[in-house]
Amino acid sequence: MKKTDVSNYNHYMKVVDCQQACPAHTPVPEYIRLIADKRYTDAYMLNWQSNVFPGVLGRVCDRPCEPACRRGRVEEEPVAICRLKRVTADYKDDITERLPKAPSENNGKHIALIGAGPASLTVARDLLPLGYRVSIFDRDIKGGGMMRSQIPAFRLPETVLDEEINYILNMGVETHFGTPITSLHKLLQSNYDAIFVGTGAPKGRALNIPGYEDAKPQIAIGIDWLSNVSFGHNESAPKRVVVLGGGNTAMDCCRTAKRLGATDVKVIVRSSYEAMKASPWEKEDAKAESIDIIVNHTPKEFVIEKGKLKGVLFDEVESFYDRGGKRVLKNTGNTLLAECDLVLVAIGQDTSFPWIERDIGLDFNDWDQPCLNEETLQSSIDRVFFGGDAAYGPENIITAVAHGHKAAISIDLFCQGKVPTKRPDSNFNLVSQKMGMHEWSYTNIIDHDNRNLVPHISWEDAVKELATEVELGFDEKLALEEASRCLNCDVQTVFTESTCIECSACEDICPTDCINFIADINDNNTPPQELLKGKLKVDKATDEQDYFISDNLKTGNIMVKDEDMCLHCGLCAERCPTGAWDMQKLTLDNIEATIK
Repeated sequence: MKKTDVSNYNHYMKVVDCQQACPAHTPVPEYIRLIADKRYTDAYMLNWQSNVFPGVLGRVCDRPCEPACRRGRVEEEPVAICRLKRVTADYKDDITERLPKAPSENNGKHIALIGAGPASLTVARDLLPLGYRVSIFDRDIKGGGMMRSQIPAFRLPETVLDEEINYILNMGVETHFGTPITSLHKLLQSNYDAIFVGTGAPKGRALNIPGYEDAKPQIAIGIDWLSNVSFGHNESAPKRVVVLGGGNTAMDCCRTAKRLGATDVKVIVRSSYEAMKASPWEKEDAKAESIDIIVNHTPKEFVIEKGKLKGVLFDEVESFYDRGGKRVLKNTGNTLLAECDLVLVAIGQDTSFPWIERDIGLDFNDWDQPCLNEETLQSSIDRVFFGGDAAYGPENIITAVAHGHKAAISIDLFCQGKVPTKRPDSNFNLVSQKMGMHEWSYTNIIDHDNRNLVPHISWEDAVKELATEVELGFDEKLALEEASRCLNCDVQTVFTESTCIECSACEDICPTDCINFIADINDNNTPPQELLKGKLKVDKATDEQDYFISDNLKTGNIMVKDEDMCLHCGLCAERCPTGAWDMQKLTLDNIEATIK
């Protein structure tokens, strides 16, 4: 069989499931170990290098890392990676002197950033230390983009947002807030060497069903309504509010309405509760605040009585999947009239570029999104780049950050006259963690510990004030307990064929039976999943991880380890009499360059 290629970091980084799942490839196990050592400032700076907004993302990230967490092989719940990120922000010291500084003289290149959201701010953070002059434009009076306008203060306090935005702005960004860009053509005539567009997906979708025109005064687009709340234009809500939609924006709308005075708040969605797009924890928090979530109902009509909105009429539906796997809704014949004084529509968002002329050479696709090179985020106008929601539609903050890193590399290459597709890569290193015969520099005991719950203030107090943060975060005791649940997946099992004597001691001691010594199979083309089926002690349950396949051993056999089942406990390395196995920590020297 073909030996696993370990000459670059790709195999090893994929093994670190949480880091691989994070769009910005944050080195999760490393910062959790720093927390366990109470090195909170170091842990914060490690986060800041890759995800840029640890305090923000420690509260509101979509957490793609957690479903990937290897702790899920041991317990039902993953490590609370996101909330541990918040710990680094809550317990850090002053980091001002540790932030990179822009050089006293710039390199002569001037970059314009359109929109002051997470993608643009990341580009600024990456380019300023390289000597670029950076100007940022935003129609709002403060930076942050959707982090400020669409995430309520009870989830993300303004002080936290301001602190982390100012770390970047204070590096020397030239800010033009309250300054909307009305023409890309005009901007192209200015003396900018490159332009980055990070304007998000600011256009909320309307729901044009019968009665819409008459009900318009009592209907609001969810993201616009949240923005008006954020900037102080909406300070109250009527008593009865219906929210349409099942995503996180809908959850923010309903919880905000309750804090602004609504007493009867309903979220009504056409899917099942399980199929709602909102994060599970957002749905749970909404229900804890006594918000009624009504599923399997699709809006039919805005009901008007005496020239005023009375409520929304819904058809009850059943959902099933046809033979092609497509979800189909079937009316049951039942209807529901949800009486209300305000309808908040949160059924989706779209990109919107009315300020980009269509005759200047910038190509758009059928969905009115810019045509981009996925590797570089470069548009058909070579000095115009896109990122965040403006690139491919609504995603999340951590994806916007990843786009910012990727675009910054592209802009830097472009401004140097290099080809943006010829991108830098990251070097990697593996360092043994051996401290003695049976001792490692990291904790490798696989305890069966349940996930710690993040403390909240009482739900009764939570809904009284808009700016009262609901989650209190981990105290130090809980933080250290939760950090101890990490399985240190970045400490890799490294195997050296030349010293293996095939005694099978590692096979015997492995708690998950993931190590196998088998006869070589003379086939380098068929996928290992097919070749190895039925030949190992335990068949692969999923294809989330590759096999680690050795070169031929002295007997002609090979060693095959299922990376998906391995818990990185180190027992194989402790038991091996010849040191053929070792536990070695993976480090990467350029995280940004690993974002493909």
